[in-house]
Amino acid sequence: MLKKNDKMKIIVNEDGPYTVTGGIPLADQILVPDAEGLSVGWQKGKEYEVKEEYDLCRCGYSKTKPFCDLTHNEIFFDGTETASRKPFIEQIEPKTIGPELVLTDVVALCALARFCDRAGGVWDNTRASDNPEAKKIAIQEVWDCPAGRLVLHDKNGKLLEPKFELSIGLEIDPVKKVLGPIWVRGEIPVEAADGSLYEIRNRVTLCRCGKSANKPFCDGKHENVE
Repeated sequence: MLKKNDKMKIIVNEDGPYTVTGGIPLADQILVPDAEGLSVGWQKGKEYEVKEEYDLCRCGYSKTKPFCDLTHNEIFFDGTETASRKPFIEQIEPKTIGPELVLTDVVALCALARFCDRAGGVWDNTRASDNPEAKKIAIQEVWDCPAGRLVLHDKNGKLLEPKFELSIGLEIDPVKKVLGPIWVRGEIPVEAADGSLYEIRNRVTLCRCGKSANKPFCDGKHENVE
């Protein structure tokens, strides 16, 4: 298992790419849909050569995706960071409270991966979580959410989070036929262009289409990119 080191981080460059340091593994991650087009799992795709440092495209126009080719300089990309600096706990929408689970939700972080809508939806499954199957489905729906929009606690307040290898995934959505966000896993720090750190979280999604109104995080705009 890859061990975390002090060099591991993702730097958001002003109007430029993400610089990844510390030898973080990078691979395509493909959404697996059901018959209705809702996501039910992940399939690992191409693995890229592990490098100590590399730049990932943030503007959406690189000809060498997922890597930066400096096209952002030609199109005058506006990469202004607009995301809230408040911690997750201060951005939570009203909670969904069930008999076994409590679901917290920050809608602004939604990356439209479509895990939360299957099997009746995570909100209904949380409310019915005294049913073992509903509880199991709710946990899996939340754990598959790449953005960390949804977070579960048990009835005693214990945080329920998946264990991730330190890694970066490049989401591919075969249903919408688009490239999704950059899925950052394992509490890898994300450093803003001004040198400050965003809240370090187990899972976040970073915009790579250049269109998000919540930069550097994904807000689902990639679904409308041609």
